[in-house]
Amino acid sequence: MNTVNLIGNLATDVELRTVGEDKKVASFLLAVDRAGRDGGADFVWVSTWDRQGELCSEYLEKGKRVALEGRLKSRTWEQDGRRRDAVEVVARRVEFLGGPVPGARSAGGSGEVIPFEVAAAG
Repeated sequence: MNTVNLIGNLATDVELRTVGEDKKVASFLLAVDRAGRDGGADFVWVSTWDRQGELCSEYLEKGKRVALEGRLKSRTWEQDGRRRDAVEVVARRVEFLGGPVPGARSAGGSGEVIPFEVAAAG
C-alpha cells in the first residue's frame, strides 16, 4: 500500500504550472519536523493536481502549515550526463492548518474557513 500522511510547513511558495491544454500542477517543498532528540526537519517535494493545485497556489505561501495525504512517486531522469533520482509526494488531499487563510471564503458566517473543496476521489 502506497499511502503517505504528513504535517509540516511550506519551505517554498507554491509554483503552479499548466501541463498540456487543461491540466494544472502545483509544487512546493514541505518541511516536516523530525521526532526525537536530534530534531531537525526532512524536506519533501509535494505536487498536487488540477483544482486542488489551483487552490493551494491561491491560498498557501511559504511558512503556512498543512496536513496532507497522498502517495509516493519516484522518478528518474538524465541531467548533464548523470542519472538523477527523486521521490516526491503526490498529494490527493491538502488540509490548510493554522487558522484562517486571508481571502478564504467563510461558511455561512459561522467563522469556519473553507479554503478548498474536497478533491474528488481517484
